[in-house]
Amino acid sequence: MTFFKLALAGAVSLAVLTGAAIAQAKDLLTITLKSGAVVIELLPEIAPKHVARIKELAAEGAYDNVAFHRVIPGFMAQTGDVQYGNLEKNFEAGRAGMGGSSKPDLPAEFSKTPFKRGTVGMARSQSPDSANSQFFIMFDEGSFLNGQYTVVGQVVSGMENVDKIKKGEGDSGSVTNPDRMISVKVGK
Repeated sequence: MTFFKLALAGAVSLAVLTGAAIAQAKDLLTITLKSGAVVIELLPEIAPKHVARIKELAAEGAYDNVAFHRVIPGFMAQTGDVQYGNLEKNFEAGRAGMGGSSKPDLPAEFSKTPFKRGTVGMARSQSPDSANSQFFIMFDEGSFLNGQYTVVGQVVSGMENVDKIKKGEGDSGSVTNPDRMISVKVGK
């Protein structure tokens, strides 16, 4: 009987640990770049609608082959324009960064989470409630963005690969022949 209790306790513990690992994996996003993988821990507790949107678009494959259309050294790398930024279909260099997805824009989910190196935020227009599919990864601290843009995650591995993304030119950071997200998957 003691063996049975131990076996049952072990099975229950394994199930709990496995369930926790699965839940954690659902809050990870893996972006494959030409230089390697970037793993982002998503933060649904502070931006549930934005995180759900990113997961939805990633699961659909909408982010695959989308360009880093705006990359400013020492600041950030922006991507996620699924309408005009896909380098394998319907890419429009002059319009990349102006599009979104076919889904409605999202209301802001601002938080006290600071923008620092590796923070992932949602891009938007002048309206706080205009985020849709585009996001950016910070190269460095950006406290001037705090409370102004929705934080959706934090790079937990592969930041050295983010650093290798082709940089843009000028104040706008526009990139000629940009790097892309080869694939984006929910999980690790």
